[in-house]
Amino acid sequence: MVVKRKISILLALIFSVAIFGGCSKISSAKTLKDKKVINIGIAQIIEHPALDLAKKGFVDRLAEKGFKDGENIKIDFQNAQGDMATIQTITQNFVAQRSDIIYAIATPSVQAAFNATKKIPIVMTAITDPVESGVVKSLDKSGTNVAGTSDKISIEENFKLIKEILPGKKTIGILYNTSEKNSEIQVREAEEKAKEFGFKIIKKGITNVNDIHQSLASILNQIDIMFIPTDNTVASSMPFISNECNKKNIPIIGSEKAHVEGGALATSGIDYYKLGKESADVAIEIINGKNPKDMKVKFMKETKLSINPEVAKKLNIKIPQDIEDKAEKIKGGKK
Repeated sequence: MVVKRKISILLALIFSVAIFGGCSKISSAKTLKDKKVINIGIAQIIEHPALDLAKKGFVDRLAEKGFKDGENIKIDFQNAQGDMATIQTITQNFVAQRSDIIYAIATPSVQAAFNATKKIPIVMTAITDPVESGVVKSLDKSGTNVAGTSDKISIEENFKLIKEILPGKKTIGILYNTSEKNSEIQVREAEEKAKEFGFKIIKKGITNVNDIHQSLASILNQIDIMFIPTDNTVASSMPFISNECNKKNIPIIGSEKAHVEGGALATSGIDYYKLGKESADVAIEIINGKNPKDMKVKFMKETKLSINPEVAKKLNIKIPQDIEDKAEKIKGGKK
């Protein structure tokens, strides 16, 4: 009798777990959709214009779609100021506070969030290669709790741009943070593509923003052009980098519009404000019940050609008319 009673209790427990456990999975999406206030934690690795725009586009798009901070959503924005340990703490705190969604801006933020939770939906953005970074299983179907947008740029398009506006220039310098997976991927691709274009790459790795001054000085006398990848640490120091390069008459080709606003000559890059909006659309799909693991990684379909006529004049560079006609012109950091 005792054995039978124990078996009955065990079966009842298993049945209850099956019923209520299954229901919890079904209701989680409904709970998120029907919640009066949805808690969204935003984790940003560092402050610089491109990532700031990715945040602004995200928040603006949510508001456009009826999700307004202080009303039906509550946004907790945290910036790690470039510190890898801090971004881990930020994402761990979001998990402890039971955020409903984490919006992770840039590769280090996404990786930190993914390390912190495999349950809370993570909307990623400004990440170059989410598969190689280990946060999704494939581009066609995430397979994890991470979904969102990639800021992968076309190295080839920027190298074509160099050929068109800087003919005869052969030696390209690249400054990048060795701790950022996104930068490592871009540098590797640049080295591969350089062979096709007849370019020579001189790369210089840094570990934090304090290394930039010395590392930049060590390569300026060896290069014709500086190429800036979508590196968060380097991007945060664009005004300094552009000033030093301009002193040596070395043009900079950037990877995003914000680089041109910061003093680069030109770029064929993406619009991070639009990228943020695309990311918000992903968040809204998740709020409405879509599972991140079933979602594709989204990419920007078009690049934006931007030039800085003031920099061109300063460096005595003539921009071909066809490029000038179709490019967005940046003056003094603005259109």
